[in-house]
Amino acid sequence: MSKIKMYGTPVCKDCVIAKQVFQELGTDYQFIDMTNDEEATKKAIELNNGFRRIPVIVFEDESILVEPTGEELRAKMASN
Repeated sequence: MSKIKMYGTPVCKDCVIAKQVFQELGTDYQFIDMTNDEEATKKAIELNNGFRRIPVIVFEDESILVEPTGEELRAKMASN
């Protein structure tokens, strides 16, 4: 199981971009679809200090990116 978790929805533009970056880089990650999952939604909001913004990406080192651009996500992945 991947140690990177991404909370989001299938129709979220930023989520689609993050998925594309992970695919380009060959990165294994777990996508947690918040569409009909109240617990996942609560967890994502908790991780984001009470704000409802997606995607919320939690990395193996427990760092978090919220609504990253493709460039920000690539930079984070390059630093790991």
